Amino acid sequence: MSSTPPATAPAARPVVLLVDDTPENLSVLGELLQPFYRVRVANSGARALSVVASEPRPDLILLDVMMQDMDGYEVIHRLRADPATRDIPVIFVTALDATEDERKGLELGAADYITKPVRPAIMHARVRAQLELKQARDRMRDQNAWLESQVLLRRDENQRLQDVSLRALASLASTRDNETGNHILRTQGYVRVLCEHLAARGRHPEALTPDGIRFITMAAPLHDIGKVGIPDSILLKPGKLDHDEWEVMRTHAELGAEAIQRAMDQDGGDARPFGFLLAAIEIALGHHEKWDGSGYPHGLKGEAIPLPARLMAVADVFDALISRRVYKPPFPLEEAASMIADGRGTHFDPELVDAFLERREEFFAIARRHVDHED
Repeated sequence: MSSTPPATAPAARPVVLLVDDTPENLSVLGELLQPFYRVRVANSGARALSVVASEPRPDLILLDVMMQDMDGYEVIHRLRADPATRDIPVIFVTALDATEDERKGLELGAADYITKPVRPAIMHARVRAQLELKQARDRMRDQNAWLESQVLLRRDENQRLQDVSLRALASLASTRDNETGNHILRTQGYVRVLCEHLAARGRHPEALTPDGIRFITMAAPLHDIGKVGIPDSILLKPGKLDHDEWEVMRTHAELGAEAIQRAMDQDGGDARPFGFLLAAIEIALGHHEKWDGSGYPHGLKGEAIPLPARLMAVADVFDALISRRVYKPPFPLEEAASMIADGRGTHFDPELVDAFLERREEFFAIARRHVDHED
């Protein structure tokens, strides 16, 4: 998309629609306007509405008030009721000169009022003024549309940059314990599926707004960022960790949350633009907590565990089950799903396990789409 505003093309002659049920009036107005504008005519209100709906659409309508069957007031009422025609300027042309008639026409949306007999100089001035106003409005509308498209483009670019940067940062932690970039993509996909499932059922409406879902999904790759602080001798140990080593390993949850919090504190500004980092803190700190209170680092129980962390727990454990580790082969998808189901109400939030089971085919599809390929 261009980063410069669209150039204004050479303007075609404006189209003016004349509406009057007297042929002589149409003839007079047409002769006056044709040297300067493309002129279309309609000899009734109903015909005018039909002409307006066809190409070329008028840029301005000169509308007689006193017509048989459908008068000018009814015509403009219908024009203003239709989104496709409501912005076409209308000048009433009539023999009436009463103030009350003029007020009624203007209230219905007429842009101006010309009385008969028409004085050519006055008519040309008023037609030209209304066309210039319409052209200015059209230019402003086009410029606004272009500016809005540029804002959306920049927002999308910034969003992609944030996503890539977050994944790159998360990969620093993942590669240290032989995780893959696909693990990040898979768990992020699982979390999105769970969020959208719950939101569609009206669950957790305060947390699962469109922005809330976006923040939680963006934050998911940072769940194990704290592993950058774990010594290689422990993180890369091929065998089972002893008690002391396991205690060190468990600190990665707090290390990750503290690192993200420090980055926010150093910014020193309003935390609201960093909604996804607030979710990231909850995920990093709490994704190893368990529904029954037996998890770590704080032994939180039930809904005391933040929702983003509960979502991440299901996603992370499912992915760990289907992934190869030095101490185990990958479990088949169906068996891993059964193991998640077995953790309902103990390891995992029962509501999230139910959501997982309802959407497990989507989990399986994500797992297959981002499968790890062995060297």
